Amino acid sequence: MDSKRREFLKQTAVAGSGALLAGGVTTATADEKAEVRAYRRLGRTDLKISDISMGTSRLRTGEEHLVHHALDRGINYFDTAESYTRGQSETVIGNALKGKREDVFIVSKTLTSSGTSAATMMNDLDGSLRRLQTDYVDVYMNHAVNNVSVVGNPEWLAFVEQAKQQGKIRFTGISGHAGRLIDCLDYALDEDLIDVMLVGYNFGQDPAFYEGLTRGFDRIATQPDLPRVLAKAKKQDVGVVAMKTLMGARLNDMRPYENQGAETFAQAAFSWTLANPDVDALIISMTSQGQIDEYLGASGNRFVSAEARRLLDQYAYLNGANYCRHACNLCEGACPAGVPIADVLRTRMYATDYQDVTFARDEYALLDVNAAACVGCSGEPCANACPNGIEINELCAPTHRMLVRRPGEQLA
Repeated sequence: MDSKRREFLKQTAVAGSGALLAGGVTTATADEKAEVRAYRRLGRTDLKISDISMGTSRLRTGEEHLVHHALDRGINYFDTAESYTRGQSETVIGNALKGKREDVFIVSKTLTSSGTSAATMMNDLDGSLRRLQTDYVDVYMNHAVNNVSVVGNPEWLAFVEQAKQQGKIRFTGISGHAGRLIDCLDYALDEDLIDVMLVGYNFGQDPAFYEGLTRGFDRIATQPDLPRVLAKAKKQDVGVVAMKTLMGARLNDMRPYENQGAETFAQAAFSWTLANPDVDALIISMTSQGQIDEYLGASGNRFVSAEARRLLDQYAYLNGANYCRHACNLCEGACPAGVPIADVLRTRMYATDYQDVTFARDEYALLDVNAAACVGCSGEPCANACPNGIEINELCAPTHRMLVRRPGEQLA
């Protein structure tokens, strides 16, 4: 690691973020009870949701106490999906929120294809409602979309209309973080198909973050179209919720750089996201009570402090060359076998950064095409395909070996 660049990032307090840098951060101290300080309108739905809300992709049996703690701290928006922890997430939420349904907003999702029937979708929704122990969900999403034909599937549109008539869903949306996300979002917005969208968005994907740092990085891949689509959604009054806001969530990497009693890296990253006026709120996986309290320390923030910017700069320096910006997808087409490189590296992140191999293997199993072809490949076709310098050819085959399930293997 170059010592001059390391020192530059340690000392950088303010760099090229314009109006985002200002005072007024309201980070909770150790003596204050962490709680939600702001509720934001979720676009045309008019739902007033906690600006930092609970993602439950890693919620497992017996963790109702986490949901209770989040609720006690003021979180009122709980995001889940039928596929999360093989149904455990929805079941835990259903148990934890029993008797409190009118006080909260519940989001669930289902995975579909361009050929999925409305009847199958309704069956999936009914299964979610049983696990959630409720008659309806506030928002129901077409999950992890990466193809316009999935978003525009006439069966999805027929299903949505019927489910709304039956009172099973109030609003609808799409979620995504893969390579063709921008195409899917543009189509959904142009056709006025959604009330809410859930998108992967963090400081490392925003060109504005790099304005003052470009000279310090050899290769940078940003997504100029993502801010454009967020602004487009805001103009159409479509609710925008951000996920993947921690750019890989390597929190322990940053503990040595955090000043005790000041902001943490997570709080800094959330401040960046919430400072974007085109983002209504964010969801984040919460796996402990302490984590919930730490995360809520950024609730109410609409500015990025100099301290927060210093932490973000440091994180980008430490991890910028290892983090796959999934929706960048500039590596698409590099593999002659059609391996979806960005999706493979996303599942690797769950295992290596989140340190949740079970979740990573579940997500890897959902890929239509995995990285099996990489095992016997020289790696030459994708060796220089990443403009951010990620060594794709060194990562995909080991990811397959780590995450693939063998025939007859018991689920963890």
